[in-house]
Amino acid sequence: MPTSRISMRFDKVKAEGRAALVTYIMAGDPDLETSYDALCAVRDNGADIIELGAPFTDPMADGPAIQKAALRALANKTSLNDVLALAKRFRETDQETPIILMGYANPIHTMGYEAFAASAAEAGIDGTIIVDLPPEEDQPIRDAFAAHDLSVIRLATPTTHEARMATVAEGASGFLYYVAVAGVTGAGSADPEDIRAGVEMAQRVSGLPVCVGFGIKNGEQAAAMAKIADGVVVGSAFVEQARLATVAKTPQVTAEKMGLLARELSTALKGDVPA
Repeated sequence: MPTSRISMRFDKVKAEGRAALVTYIMAGDPDLETSYDALCAVRDNGADIIELGAPFTDPMADGPAIQKAALRALANKTSLNDVLALAKRFRETDQETPIILMGYANPIHTMGYEAFAASAAEAGIDGTIIVDLPPEEDQPIRDAFAAHDLSVIRLATPTTHEARMATVAEGASGFLYYVAVAGVTGAGSADPEDIRAGVEMAQRVSGLPVCVGFGIKNGEQAAAMAKIADGVVVGSAFVEQARLATVAKTPQVTAEKMGLLARELSTALKGDVPA
């Protein structure tokens, strides 16, 4: 079911003539109950695919916003098992929205690839983005995932040349995550025309949908990027809502604010407002 759930979602948005909206939430920030409410809020307001962040002590690919979100989640003692339990709870009422666990290799390695794959599938996870596990080193987890039809979603960048893209694409499934700009998450946004050729090459070489992320914060930017991609990923802008609610000591409004942002982005991708 998992990989097919992803492909079914891309088939759906393609039939609607638009790009998919992929949203990111850090599990446990500001707390697990709010994270659950946020999952439901972004889903109810147009998120097509949800990346669920698993907090890690050394999130080297992430910018300050997501790093701090991870630290807040860890301060709340959020574990990988908690993240899986959160996904499982969401699955009790939603069997259609793909959930991608995004994180780092160490906690998964500690749990054990086979044990993690079984638990992730049982929780309703559709695949993972493990940002520090390159294709040359992920065969063991691919083997474990294959038994449960879990997707291994890989990262590509504007510096990924065609020969390397073939390596990135080999064994990947679900979609490719194309990093629009060099650097960490939350970095400045890219001009879609600057990366159009790279996205088209990634689509051609991989045969997979390509979702573009990093630096996209609002509906206007999302709509512009959607013109060249199969999906648009927005992360730091959602995490910022959790931070603001934490600072204001109003965690109860976090999910509402995330829902409003998802609605803005979804509306823009559907072309219902000027982009």
